[in-house]
Amino acid sequence: MIIEGKYIFDAPLLAVWNHLQSPEAIAGCIPGCDRFEPAGENQFNVEMNVKVAAIRGKYSGTVAVSDISYLETYTMTVTGRGTGGNIKATGILNFTAVDNHTEVSVSGEAQVTGLIARVGQRIMSGASRMLMNQFFTCMKSHIEPDTNLLTNDDQELE
Repeated sequence: MIIEGKYIFDAPLLAVWNHLQSPEAIAGCIPGCDRFEPAGENQFNVEMNVKVAAIRGKYSGTVAVSDISYLETYTMTVTGRGTGGNIKATGILNFTAVDNHTEVSVSGEAQVTGLIARVGQRIMSGASRMLMNQFFTCMKSHIEPDTNLLTNDDQELE
């Protein structure tokens, strides 16, 4: 299953990068996250209660960040096992500064087995998109817009 999304943050690149690298911010925005603990460099153990349509259950696994190119890109890999089966998802996050905001593009793939795989591709695709949107909406709500990012025209008006 293909995972894709584009998210616009009304904040500078460095602020968005730092927030999306913060274990506290990630833990606070993963839908259903009950536990998020360090398990090594750029790796965390996670427990989640997932409730999306027909998909319900407790899952445990890991979140790992790799292939980090500062302020440009990194890969996030999520693996989990639970009552509904297993999941492995890998997403590449690309960061781009555009005018007075930051764009984060996500592309990747998820593989599922067990009951969650039998639910059907269409439901799984919608569920993964919904969870990803919840995560990024939460992340965006915790980054303050940068009011110091004025254009030259704005500065002349003051």
